[in-house]
Amino acid sequence: MVTPAAPLRIVFFGTPDFAVPTLQALHDSRHPVVGVVTQPDRARGRGHHSQTGPVKQLAEQFGLTVLQPERLRDEEFLDALRGLDADLGVVAAYGRILTDAVLATPRLGLVNVHASLLPKYRGAAPIHRAVMAGETVTGVTIMRVVKALDAGPMISREARAIGEDETSAEVERDIARIGARALVEAVEAMAEGRASETPQYEPDATYAHKIDKSDGIIDWSRPARAIHDQIRGLHPWPHAYSELQGERTILLRSEVEREPGPRALPGIVLDAHADQFRVQTGDGVLRLLMLQREGRRPLTAREFLAGRRIEPGARFLPSRGTP
Repeated sequence: MVTPAAPLRIVFFGTPDFAVPTLQALHDSRHPVVGVVTQPDRARGRGHHSQTGPVKQLAEQFGLTVLQPERLRDEEFLDALRGLDADLGVVAAYGRILTDAVLATPRLGLVNVHASLLPKYRGAAPIHRAVMAGETVTGVTIMRVVKALDAGPMISREARAIGEDETSAEVERDIARIGARALVEAVEAMAEGRASETPQYEPDATYAHKIDKSDGIIDWSRPARAIHDQIRGLHPWPHAYSELQGERTILLRSEVEREPGPRALPGIVLDAHADQFRVQTGDGVLRLLMLQREGRRPLTAREFLAGRRIEPGARFLPSRGTP
């Protein structure tokens, strides 16, 4: 009878919804989570009330020790981290660059659940940037955390197709689930001494910059496919937007028409009746399916047009500000 390898004591670093499936999977595994490091509670919403993050909420449900340092260099935090006596650190969208002292604390170092097929799309927004770029495949990489951003050797990679109409929100939910499973498999391999680490091929590395509200401004001279990818890539935040009849309009869902149709200036409304809301782009026609006036609820194209008269020939213009 083969004696199973000893379980690893895990300290988990994570903050948003993306990290929740990984914490759940670790909690359900044979490897004990001895503590959770998450970002401090922040004031959110119109009332600016302090809100607990998703990872902290789950950690408290499990009765786990939670650390929320303002600064990772604080000795009080580092002493508490050392006191957990963790074998391995696991990172999933923690949201901060880890210091040398943190990296040196767990006996086996730290591994990260990264939402791309590294070395492509290192950085803060790999899923959003992949969807916005029109990629047809993304995935998850379990990698060792090193000082250079997302540049550590890879333990495993798993691909996942991106549907041509899928949003970042839809892809992220699935990647979070895939990453959780892959992470537990990698931890088990490390515990058993059979994990291998493959260096990334640096010439293929690309960087996924953090998403900014200005990324949502639509340039209608771009092709319909590129604008469609922008709309779905920026869902659920910050959304793509444009100005119509002097008012900022958020575009939530769209589809690219297969037939090019008659040519017009980019941004010109070709049809605006019933559920036909068609706009000329720099190359091809984009059909708008769901929209939102600023400060209002999301509407289907039919609902939107029923409450607002828009004649063919009206024109979408790049917004003059950010929402």
